[in-house]
Amino acid sequence: MATVREIKRRIRSVKNIAQVTRALEAVSASRVRKAQAQVLATRPYAQQAWEVLTSLALQAGAGASIHPLLATRPVKNVGMITISGDRGLAGAYNVNVVRQTLEFIRDQRVPVQLVTVGRKGRELLLRAGQNVVAEFSNLSAAPTALEVSPIGRIVVDDFLAGTVDEVYVAYTDFINLIQQKPSIKRLLPLKIGDEERMMAEYTAGAQVGRLTRREYLYEPDRRGLLDMLIPRFIEMQVYQAVLESLASEHAARMNAMRNATDSARDLLTQLTLTYNKARQQSITSELLDIAGGAEALRQVLASTG
Repeated sequence: MATVREIKRRIRSVKNIAQVTRALEAVSASRVRKAQAQVLATRPYAQQAWEVLTSLALQAGAGASIHPLLATRPVKNVGMITISGDRGLAGAYNVNVVRQTLEFIRDQRVPVQLVTVGRKGRELLLRAGQNVVAEFSNLSAAPTALEVSPIGRIVVDDFLAGTVDEVYVAYTDFINLIQQKPSIKRLLPLKIGDEERMMAEYTAGAQVGRLTRREYLYEPDRRGLLDMLIPRFIEMQVYQAVLESLASEHAARMNAMRNATDSARDLLTQLTLTYNKARQQSITSELLDIAGGAEALRQVLASTG
């Protein structure tokens, strides 16, 4: 059994760790509320943007031939954005999205090049020997659309240049504070067809109704409008995926730190019980030594008297 001093030192260490995990839980709880509000605020905009884009592309004469970002072609290379966190201590959050990415890559019969968002995902994917062509990290605590837009722009440029023929994004969908689901969504080429299903997919599961067909008057022409609208829409989808992942990361870290704090409390209870037993045993041993010494002294005094 460990000595009383060793057990006391372990108790002190566990208390210090519990203070850290409790503080991290409080910080994550504060941040997840702000991130959740930001996610929910973007979903109506995403729904309306998809409705405008779909209605415009489905007007007479529209189709894959009107814009290259709507065109489906033989797939020889695939591009993928993987969104993870910059820090750990978030349970299985980073591992789950990387595992989803690796499973997707294994299912492909063509090369996949990766754009990573977050240091943890980049490190895990590089360790797995994957082709990471660009990486973004150290985003602000509340990233803006302007800050995230280069991520969407790089995959749009690769698609237009023919470097990749399809683009996907792997992120963690924020469902609620308890449940976060790793998801993969196709960004390019855009599919215009089953509008309600596609709108639900591109607006991250938001509740949507029937798509209202509207005839738009636009100028100078439809191609010029699509040239501006579709890349902005892709950038907005990447931005929303980043917000979903950020809210999921804070929720996962909050839950992980709560579990760690609860485990520390349980360990403290066990260590305190062990400490009390060891201390009682030490006191008992000292009393026995004192009693034995007193008895020996009594016998010496009796023999000399």
